[in-house]
Amino acid sequence: MIKINDVYFLKSCGSPSQFPEYQYPEIAFLGRSNVGKSSLINMLMNRKNLVKTGSRPGVTRTVNFFILNNVISIADLPGFGYANMPWGVKRTFMPLIKRYITGRDNLKLAFLLIDIRRVPERRERELLALLAENKIPVAVILTKCDKLPRGRRTRNIKSICAELGVDDTALFPTSAKTRSGRKELLDLIAEYAGSSAVKP
Repeated sequence: MIKINDVYFLKSCGSPSQFPEYQYPEIAFLGRSNVGKSSLINMLMNRKNLVKTGSRPGVTRTVNFFILNNVISIADLPGFGYANMPWGVKRTFMPLIKRYITGRDNLKLAFLLIDIRRVPERRERELLALLAENKIPVAVILTKCDKLPRGRRTRNIKSICAELGVDDTALFPTSAKTRSGRKELLDLIAEYAGSSAVKP
């Protein structure tokens, strides 16, 4: 598992022309608004306020880049699907996300976050297909698992697998509140970021 020695915010980017250019292996976090991306990243990085969180969906409106241990890039992409967001803002999100996926040569792994209480919809299926087309490995991360009892979690996992057409081994249950799933996700980051990820 990666030891988190140092992690810091690098920059926010509202267009691909602003994306940083470096060869650090990059891990991306994608998902609908209010799925818990910010809370999950904070939990993984063992920081309380590295990524801004808010009670209202749609806090993240740019691609935000962070540097982990000076050898790995973390990209937090804007959440999509928030109905009450102004249309002029919302309509830019999916094109920005798609251009990120298709144009980021150092992207090694994508985490697609899904609230375990929801059934995936068209946007999640589109992103899975786009990631597959671009040969980018993806792990489906189930968030907020602490909010459901064990039996309900099991039923919902089966429903999500059926909707996405994947086996349950492709899903990783997590909770930012209980910190469950942290080791598994950090192991994935180390695996796909390469040997540089485990340097002290």
